[in-house]
Amino acid sequence: MTDEHRSWGFWKCYDRFRLDGRVWNHKKVYRIYCELGLNHKRRTKKRLPNRDRQPMEVPSIPNAVWALDFMSDALYVGRRFRTLNVLDEGVREALTIEIDTSLPGQRVVRVLERLSVWRGLPQAIRCDNGPEFISQVFVDWCQDHGIEIRYIQPGKPNQNAFVERFNRTYRKEVLSSYLFEDLDQVREITHRWLITYNEYRPHDALGGLPPTVFREQKTAKNSIYELST
Repeated sequence: MTDEHRSWGFWKCYDRFRLDGRVWNHKKVYRIYCELGLNHKRRTKKRLPNRDRQPMEVPSIPNAVWALDFMSDALYVGRRFRTLNVLDEGVREALTIEIDTSLPGQRVVRVLERLSVWRGLPQAIRCDNGPEFISQVFVDWCQDHGIEIRYIQPGKPNQNAFVERFNRTYRKEVLSSYLFEDLDQVREITHRWLITYNEYRPHDALGGLPPTVFREQKTAKNSIYELST
């Protein structure tokens, strides 16, 4: 019976026995049921803690807040892949787009470690409540490095508006514009697009400057101000 109806629990099986005329004692049946290893724990959804709404203030310096988000698409043959997009909110600079078929919490941490080598680390990270971002490895890594995690409220992607806006541009100009044959092609086209986005493409919110130019000017102004004070 259990081979044919794997989702049936103990009492459903026992009721079926009764209907079939087998009036065995339920305690004995349950003992055998357990000895056969059929008493699996019921899987329940993990409840998320209440999230406070985080203000969408534009940071005044680079590396204050990084925004992280995932996107998904498919190759021409139908194979699905994901992207991890990392954006510096203060200067709207896209720090990286990691691309692969699977990007678990451990991979997210490795990406951030790699970014820290040349960029340093942010004061805070804004992200949603996806399994990669609530994983213990990601939470522990942020705590070990003194990084505040600013979780947005579930079902409120507008609370991560900076990276959502970036995602729409990336979708329009790359993911929806090409038929990709393999992941290497996605990575190559994305890499070239990132250079254009950061170093050449004017950004309306930055006064018509590309993100890297805006960051350089911002950093220079902050340095002059610190020297003067």
